[in-house]
Amino acid sequence: MKLKLLIIMVLAAILALPAVAKKEPKGKADIEFRHKVYDFGTVKASKGTVVHEFEFTNTGDAPLMIISAKADCGCTRPKFDAAPVKPGRRGEIKVTFITEGQRGYISKDIKIRTNAPSAKRVTLKITGNVIPDEK
Repeated sequence: MKLKLLIIMVLAAILALPAVAKKEPKGKADIEFRHKVYDFGTVKASKGTVVHEFEFTNTGDAPLMIISAKADCGCTRPKFDAAPVKPGRRGEIKVTFITEGQRGYISKDIKIRTNAPSAKRVTLKITGNVIPDEK
């Protein structure tokens, strides 16, 4: 009887080892942008597109993931690399603004979602003044 109990206890301990050995990932990602607002200045509508790259650094101690980047209109198109950014490394979110069909002052928001606990949601902004071509 004691031998059976001992065998059961040993088997239970062996089966419990993987659960005990599993560790939560250490550290947290964090994101710091060089700047969150960019002004294109005055741009002619015929230019077609203007582009700006928002640079950021993972200032945390775990990989940073950009989950999504969405603009508030179809004339603004954000693009990013979905690969994790290692701690201490830099990344960028490239924003293309289509000037055709636009006139006057523009202000467009780009909403970023990340895995960084302190910055799960970040808003970037582009501004500028689109003028018609001279005739």
